[in-house]
Order: sequence, then C-alpha cells, then structure tokens
Amino acid sequence: MKRKIIMTLVLGCSIHAACLAQEAMSLYACMAYAVENSSKKKIQDADNADALVSRRDAILKAFTPKVSAGTYAYSNFGRAVDPETNTYISSTSFNNGYSVDGSITLFDGFSALNNIKISNIAVKMGISQEQKLRDEICLSVMEAYYNVLFHTQMVEVMESQIEAARSNLTLVKKQLELGQKGRADVVQMEADLADREYKLINSQNQKDEAVLTLKALMLWPVEESLPVDMSAVRDSFELPEICMESAAEITSFAHENNPAVRIAKGKMDQARYELKTAKWQFLPSLSLNGGWSTSYYTYPGRKDYQAVPFGTQFRNNGGEYIQLSLSIPIYDRLSRHSNLSKKKNDWRRAQAEYEQTLHDVESEISRAIQDSKGALAAFFQAEKRSVVQEEAYRLGERKMLQGLISPIEFQTVSNDYLNAKAEQLNARFQYLLKSSVVSYYKGISYLDQYK
Repeated sequence: MKRKIIMTLVLGCSIHAACLAQEAMSLYACMAYAVENSSKKKIQDADNADALVSRRDAILKAFTPKVSAGTYAYSNFGRAVDPETNTYISSTSFNNGYSVDGSITLFDGFSALNNIKISNIAVKMGISQEQKLRDEICLSVMEAYYNVLFHTQMVEVMESQIEAARSNLTLVKKQLELGQKGRADVVQMEADLADREYKLINSQNQKDEAVLTLKALMLWPVEESLPVDMSAVRDSFELPEICMESAAEITSFAHENNPAVRIAKGKMDQARYELKTAKWQFLPSLSLNGGWSTSYYTYPGRKDYQAVPFGTQFRNNGGEYIQLSLSIPIYDRLSRHSNLSKKKNDWRRAQAEYEQTLHDVESEISRAIQDSKGALAAFFQAEKRSVVQEEAYRLGERKMLQGLISPIEFQTVSNDYLNAKAEQLNARFQYLLKSSVVSYYKGISYLDQYK
C-alpha cells in the first residue's frame, strides 16, 4: 500500500515558482516540477522530434519519386548553332528552356525498407529514452527530497533539545543559588548547551545544503524559497508493503518493459538491420528515370527572321524521355567490404551491450528487493530503539535534575537518543526509497507511485 501523504493541491508543475513559493510542496509536486522544467528532457524532446522527421524522410524516400523542375534563359552574341537548321550562324540569339524530371529507386538492396525499420526503432527508443530520463530525474529528486526531510527533522529535534537544555540550565543555576548544586554542575550544563548549539549549526548547514541540492535538481530559482511538505515525518502513515513477488517474476517483467532494456534492444535491432543493409549493398541497384523538356529561341538582331510564337515553340519543341538504369558494383576500393565489417562489429557490440543490460537489471532488482527488506527490518528495530532511548532520555533528564546522575552521564544518554532518532528517520526514508525502486521495476513509474 502506498504511503498516504497530506499535500497541498498543486495545479500544475508549469506554474511559476513564485506562485508555489508559499505552499509546501509534496514529493510528487517536486518530481513533476523537475520533469517539466528539466533541460535534459527538453533536449530529449528535440531528439524525439528529429527521430520523427527521420522516419518521415525514410518513408518518403522509399515510396515516392524525386521530382525536380528547372528553367534557363540566355542570350548568345556571335557564332552559334541554329536550333532550326542545326547549322552555324553569326547572329544574336535568345534561348529559353524548361524541364521537369523525376526518378525513383526500384531496388537498392532493401536499403530503403531497412531505413524505415531503423527509423521506427529510433522513434520507439526516443520514447523509452524520455521515460528513462524522467525516471532518473524522479529518483534523484526523491533522494534529495528525503535528505531535506531528514535534516529538517533533525534541526527540529536539536532545537527542542536546546530549549530543554536552556530550561535545565536555568533550573540548575537556581539550585546553585540555593546550595543544592555545585559550580561544576552549572559549568557542565553550559558546556552541554554549547555543544548542542554547535550541533544545531551543523545540522542547519546540512539542511541548507540539502535544499540547494533539491533546487538544483528541480531547476528551482535559487533566490526563491522551497518549503517542503513535512507530513511524511510528522504524520503517521502506512509504510508500503514488502515486495511479495519473487525476483525472477519482477526480472521477467522488467526484461520486457524496462526503458533501459528497451533502449538496449532497440540498439541491437538497429544494428541488425544495418548489417542486413550492408550485406545487400553488394547487389546491383535499379532505378527508373523520366522527364520532359521544351525550349524557345529567337533572333532579335535579324530583321529577315520571322519569329515563331512562344506558345507554338513551347508545344512543338517539347520532348519526353524514360530511362531504366542498372548499376552493378564492381570495385569501390573495398568500401563496401569495410562497411560490412564495421556493421558486423556494431552488431556484436550491440548484442553484448544488450546482454549486459539484462544482467545489470537483474542484479539491480535483486539488490533492490534485498535492500528494501533489510531497510524495513532496520526501520522496525530503529523505531523500537528510538522509543526506548527517548524514554531513557526523559528519565535521565529527571534524574539529572534530582542529582541522581551527573551532567556527563546525562549527556551520554542525550547523545544516544539523538543517534537513535537520526537512525530511525534514516531507516524510514531508506525503506521508502528502496521500496519505490522495487515498485519501479514492477512497472510503476515514480510519479505514478506518489500521485
């Protein structure tokens, strides 16, 4: 069961940061904002758009002809060939021509069809790459967000202990005036208070550093405040259930659906089609060409010349042609052989990368399941230890005020309580993080887990 979080309604991650500055942001809101404003995502969107254009070009190249049209006009001064008599004359002439031609490849070793398949794979890989990038951003934001919660809670715990230490110091000073405590007890209490104030400064610095890290991952304006929702710490909520599926079941699903696996498989499929194309390039290629052209000429310098109207020449001088071309590769300095060798190497490399990706995903799933189980056990033990240490801290505080233990002994008890509280918070966030990773490999994106 997913953790229940009390969160302020966020209208959309595209809202300007200044509008959100006064509202506590939940983990989902932070992840959504980071994804929406990520520069890497914008770059990937541009890459995806290029992939769509490449697919369109591959389809058009395979199934449509290449058509072009042209025209020319020039004047000739001096000796030239008369288009009408095909003899040389010495006179100023004006020539104008028009042409339209087209060509289409009938067979090129299935290169065009393979390019369509390669471009389709590239589009799918772009979608998987965008999903992978989005998941990586969310995971980084999740880790930074939990660090902010951890250090914020530790600052609050330190502040409450400092308030208690100040109250105890005031009480001990009064007891000193009444003769119930010695000067050494007051000095020890003052030293303990100074030590706690020093630790508070360190905790505050760590919190500020964690907030800056979260802002950097979200591309949040540095000058704007970033309040986070502390309900995950202060409110009681149900922890996610421990993973009941086996590692083999999750691995089988991830091998088909995980973005990293789909990207590696896409690269392998692309390499296979490119290898097929390289093999077919040793065959002849066949193309069909056709066109139409016409021309117009006149002799503006000859008074005895009766010019034929433009329209008449345009019709009478027109001609068409059709051409079937067969190109047979014989020797091209072994460039085709070199290309084939490279494509074979690319194919073997892509296979190895795909197998390595499968192995990495399987290892990551096993590690995530093991870590989540270990984190849950550590959380229960840390929670039990925290309760006991808190009770020991309260008892030690009363004993110290009654003179039954020394301030040094009480400081030891207080430090043990602080450590227990820190370990409890850390174990909770570690389990939330690890269980989210397991759910991710089960097919639930990080954003969907916290909607």
